[in-house]
Amino acid sequence: MRFSIKTGENIRTFGRTIGYRLLDEKGGEFNFARPLGVNDYPRFHAYAMARPGEIIVNLHLDQKRPSYEGATAHSGEYEGRFIEEEAERIKAAVGESKISRPLDVSDY
Repeated sequence: MRFSIKTGENIRTFGRTIGYRLLDEKGGEFNFARPLGVNDYPRFHAYAMARPGEIIVNLHLDQKRPSYEGATAHSGEYEGRFIEEEAERIKAAVGESKISRPLDVSDY
């Protein structure tokens, strides 16, 4: 699920505010995760980019670790109730009453 949140927060502060840990940053795209239990998986996984006055989030749920060393493929969910509820939790954490706008591929 891709969406935009209007905020003036620094993207690193945004990650901490929503309870995610920073995994990596490349070319202005930040890779964040929030495990759902004591292990690393399943976890919510978000890629985020800052734009003036907004942060663009690409959110999904990783069900399990990639099967092969060096592989990035995993069992991920990109839509559905859990993703929608997590998006709502994120917007509430930053004080937004609603997601600013859904995004599509052209926004990346």
